Amino acid sequence: MAFSSVQFLFVFLPLSLAVYWLCPKWLRNAVLAAFSLLFFAWAGLKGAAILVLLAGINWLGGLSLGRLAHKRPLLILLILLDLAVLGGFKYAGFAAETVNALVPGLLPVLSPALPLGLSFYVFTAIGYCADVAAGKVESEKNPIRFAVFLAFFGHGPSGPIVRYGQQAPQLDPGSETRRVSADRFCYGIKRLVLGLAKKAIIADQLALIYAKVASVPAATLPAPILVLGYTAYMMQLYFDFSGYSDMAIGIGEFFGITLPENFEYPYLACSVGEYWRRWHISLSSWFRDYVYIPLGGNHGATWRTHLNLLMVFFLCGLWHGASWTFVAWGAWHGLFLALERAGLGAAVERAPRPLRHAYALAAVFGGPAGAYPAAFGQLLFPAFGQGGVVAGGAQAGGATQRGTAMHPSPPLAGTDWPSVLSLVLGIFAVLGLANDAPDKDLYVGIFLLASVAIVLGGIGVAAPDRGKGMPTAGIVLGILALVGLADALL
Repeated sequence: MAFSSVQFLFVFLPLSLAVYWLCPKWLRNAVLAAFSLLFFAWAGLKGAAILVLLAGINWLGGLSLGRLAHKRPLLILLILLDLAVLGGFKYAGFAAETVNALVPGLLPVLSPALPLGLSFYVFTAIGYCADVAAGKVESEKNPIRFAVFLAFFGHGPSGPIVRYGQQAPQLDPGSETRRVSADRFCYGIKRLVLGLAKKAIIADQLALIYAKVASVPAATLPAPILVLGYTAYMMQLYFDFSGYSDMAIGIGEFFGITLPENFEYPYLACSVGEYWRRWHISLSSWFRDYVYIPLGGNHGATWRTHLNLLMVFFLCGLWHGASWTFVAWGAWHGLFLALERAGLGAAVERAPRPLRHAYALAAVFGGPAGAYPAAFGQLLFPAFGQGGVVAGGAQAGGATQRGTAMHPSPPLAGTDWPSVLSLVLGIFAVLGLANDAPDKDLYVGIFLLASVAIVLGGIGVAAPDRGKGMPTAGIVLGILALVGLADALL
């Protein structure tokens, strides 16, 4: 049951809110826990049972950690149990396929259904146990409060990953931090609607564009179309994921639970390191606090710091997907972070801001598991990939790299390119203003992008027998960009 689904928006969420607010305060956590269980059970009873079991183990484990003098053995055991469950569901098939590639037929390939939100669930639980063991927080005595912390349906499926130290003050329904004023509720509506718009209006449309481009052999496509496919993929990833994070934050506000921000305009980053401080913030900070720092962080020899970065992003890549493509993707990002720390970052910092932006995006999306990497390589080096090499690699990667759905699509000849370009240019124009202090040299570019988006959107709206949603969105975004530009200049 996705946040953008009719069942959630018009049945589950209104019903949960009605029951929650009609109950006395002392019962509200139990109501929230029950609806959270129902939410996960909707995706599968077996998966929900696994999540309940994990919640019980980590709650009891946290209580024991709070009482033991020697906490490390139990902490290691709890972490291994959590990772074993995650590994059994998410990585068992990948491990078997890897072994069978070396020794054919040695292991059976199992593909159990992954419980909804298991990766986020496990990382939240591990963080909680680690904080209790380190004495940073007291263990939670109330199982219902712990269930709300760990499994609240607002953040359970797609994050953000929450910390007990941040959430503990909000777990008491009678506390001042849990009080929901009219302004707070309206803010929740604003974030929910914003996230829904990102997901349904922008991300889903961009996914269709990317699917159309990726369904055609890359070797046969002109450079502008490859750029369009690349851009659509980039933007779809951002608007889809950040849209879910916005919806999660909005849902949390309805119940008096403030969730952490998970995105801060990542595509405005000027380095790979800055990108990871802006993208999926709760995950990158989790890896920093619970993996990078325990490994030694940057307190040691230079080679050891670089090795720590590579190890962290090896694990980060594996967390994103059970395939060697994602492992390579993680290693790619770790390599750039190590290079930036070794001196590349200082060199990039001396370049003009537009070039720094270009470097960051090329480094983030130009490597393994990036958006259309092989096809984009063909764009830059036309001799690369002749004979269908690029086409095969691009399509195979695009279908599986990050779970982008690949559906049969109409031929490119029927695509309403003015509408498509209007939406893409409008998005870029608005993103150009998203920085708190955009450079003056960007203003001219923003003006041109917004103006062209409006013109192309008008062409798309006027075209007969075409959908009006995409060009209208492009026009609206272009106008918003011009209004924002006028406000910045005046």
